Amino acid sequence: MNAPLVSDALLRPVRPGNAFEDTVGRLLQTIRLGVIAPGESLPSERELAARLQVSRDTVREAIKSLAEAGYLVSRRGRYGGTFLADELPTPDSVGAHGVTRAELHDALGLREILEVGAARLAATRTLTATERELLWSRMADVRGAEPADYRRLDSRLHLAIAEMVGSPSLVPLVAENRMWVNRLLDRIPLLSRNIEHSDEQHEAIVIAILAGDPDAAEAEMRAHIAGSASLLHGFLD
Repeated sequence: MNAPLVSDALLRPVRPGNAFEDTVGRLLQTIRLGVIAPGESLPSERELAARLQVSRDTVREAIKSLAEAGYLVSRRGRYGGTFLADELPTPDSVGAHGVTRAELHDALGLREILEVGAARLAATRTLTATERELLWSRMADVRGAEPADYRRLDSRLHLAIAEMVGSPSLVPLVAENRMWVNRLLDRIPLLSRNIEHSDEQHEAIVIAILAGDPDAAEAEMRAHIAGSASLLHGFLD
């Protein structure tokens, strides 16, 4: 393995707000660019944590998620460690087939424009008791969702945030973009640690909106969207 290339170009420090998602993305870069060959080992958890500037728990969760997705295997014993699988998932099995880089960047760029702006504007409005209850309820529904229902309920929450802006023209735009983004998300594995992190971010976004704090609502939504983008770029770009 070309250690200088990995350390200098790929396994660079990640953003604190999306440590798990960025760690998965960095590891996928080393895999998809061929820096690590099938059957070769990754650096140790300690070394990865130091290079990425994240906790060893974060590295361990990222490795576990990629192992469940079929990219990595863990072996115990004297010559144990984490290794790249001998046979990697094919593009069709992870759903990357048919997605161009331009389409990916376009969908994610539009999502940032629409949904970050929606969160900020929603936080500037004086919401009615019914609106506040609806927003909190939508957030709670996502937190308790089964995997099969997660994308649907997640979309419903994000559409509810757009509805709080009070602009009838905004909701159809967000809905159309979410349909495209969901088609992309459906092409990558549903990672349990990412879902837990997303639930935490959803709560922070809703709390900021209900508190009437547009700066916090914007920052939390931007971080949330960046986390999803990291995973999509890692698996599909």
